[in-house]
Amino acid sequence: MTHTLTLQSISPVTHDTHHLVFDKPEGFSFTPGQAVDLSLDKDGWREEKRPFTFTSLPDEDTLQFVIKSYPEHDGVTEQIGKLQAGDKVLIEDPWGAIEDKGDGIFIAGGAGVTPFISILRKKLQDKGTLEGNTLVFSNQTEADIILKDEFDAMPGLAVVYTVTDEPDSGYARGQVDASFLKDMVDVKGDVVYVCGPDGMVEALPREVAELGVPKDHLVTEEFD
Repeated sequence: MTHTLTLQSISPVTHDTHHLVFDKPEGFSFTPGQAVDLSLDKDGWREEKRPFTFTSLPDEDTLQFVIKSYPEHDGVTEQIGKLQAGDKVLIEDPWGAIEDKGDGIFIAGGAGVTPFISILRKKLQDKGTLEGNTLVFSNQTEADIILKDEFDAMPGLAVVYTVTDEPDSGYARGQVDASFLKDMVDVKGDVVYVCGPDGMVEALPREVAELGVPKDHLVTEEFD
């Protein structure tokens, strides 16, 4: 089923990401971590659907997203960054394999953190603490880190930031791989969540499995 949403507000989160707030259709529901296929409701763009993840909670009266724009792609995300209040988008029914399956380690690359925003917010809402959970968040530079202040303020959440392209950063450098994670993961207890660029989503599950994490404790998304 296709739903038409009206943009209520758009505001910057980082230099190239925006927080978008839309009206919520009556009866619409989703699970934290789920995504929708979204397109712009204007000529030439309605068939250009892209997946984006809800960052709001299911009980809120709006639908919210944090979306990174890629101007060099000359595509949907560039257009989204130019939207104004009152503009309309089209979404389909929610889908996705990423959902809360227990405490553990959330490994995100760039905008891949978006499914974890709603999950962590919901866990915090339900329990009042995120004790027992770690966010490992990799970005190219410190300026790319989405919602850093919010993650830092979440009670009980351990956060490890890494950057790949900023030599002077005080954060960890290099790729997030098995050697980086081995001292963080409780292979018997942690659920390991992975979302990010294709290379990360393809390689990390294999590396995490080699550490001894069982397959049913691994949560990731495979996009077509």
